[in-house]
Amino acid sequence: MSKIVVCALYKFVTLENFNELREPLLDVMLKNGVKGTLLLAKEGINGTVAGSREGVDNLLDWLKSDARLADLSFKESYDDSIPFSRTKVKLKKEIVTMGVEGIDPRQVVGTYVKPGDWNALISDPDVLVVDTRNDYEVNIGTFEGAINPETESFREFPGYVAENLDPEKHKKVAMFCTGGIRCEKSTGLLKEKGFEEVYHLEGGILKYLEEVPEEETLWRGECFVFDNRVSVNHKLEKGRYDQCNACRHPITEEDKKSEHYVVGVSCPHCFDKSTPEQKKRYAERERQIRLAEQRGEQHVGGDAAKVIARRKAMKMAKRREQAG
Repeated sequence: MSKIVVCALYKFVTLENFNELREPLLDVMLKNGVKGTLLLAKEGINGTVAGSREGVDNLLDWLKSDARLADLSFKESYDDSIPFSRTKVKLKKEIVTMGVEGIDPRQVVGTYVKPGDWNALISDPDVLVVDTRNDYEVNIGTFEGAINPETESFREFPGYVAENLDPEKHKKVAMFCTGGIRCEKSTGLLKEKGFEEVYHLEGGILKYLEEVPEEETLWRGECFVFDNRVSVNHKLEKGRYDQCNACRHPITEEDKKSEHYVVGVSCPHCFDKSTPEQKKRYAERERQIRLAEQRGEQHVGGDAAKVIARRKAMKMAKRREQAG
């Protein structure tokens, strides 16, 4: 058994004093050697952290000592080392951003479905199964028969719903995501739009992989995770994927054999989507990373927002090229 516990957690709950929680929460994480990022907002808490069994338990105990977080939702997986380089607590407007005002999971949400009941639901031919995750996540694993909306970020999901889903046509909709938090808002969105029977996998894919035996699974592939492990298999252990540091797309050993793969600069998924100037910048960044490693330091760069912006720029450039 791997020694490091990786814990994904969230809770939608009103935290009027969320800004006052930042410093004591950060202090607890640092004292217990827990790394990762937690987001605090008026609507709740969200994030993924990692540390020793004792360290993670101490953090969870501290969080649950607040009555508002007593029933905090969390999922655990394991790794041989901590898959994060820093310890951060950020103050945000939202703990997961969909970009639609007025969607509040504390008020309106879909029907939760336990992992043990999920197979029966998605096997029903009258149920439309939608994967709410991003395209690069879906490409390495999803549930049998699930629809891929082909989004680059969760902000694009409302657009997919508006263009493709109809409450008159799609009477039953089941949705899922990595840990459950995106579905809290996506199901709320559908309920607000008049969809009556809206379901979502309680605890997300991670809880399903934890509770459903592999011989009974309807999951196909691996599950993308937002840390250095890149993906986990059905045993919730580090999977077979690596990640392109240019576009953050999961890559296989076969991808690395491609003539388009240059460490930190490009891969088969993004080679044609970046300009020579961008490749030059990525090469310089990779050089700085290697220099930092030689000095025994960690080079930390390229947060998620920048990665998403870079992906969108690549996508738009490709569309313009095809249109021309």
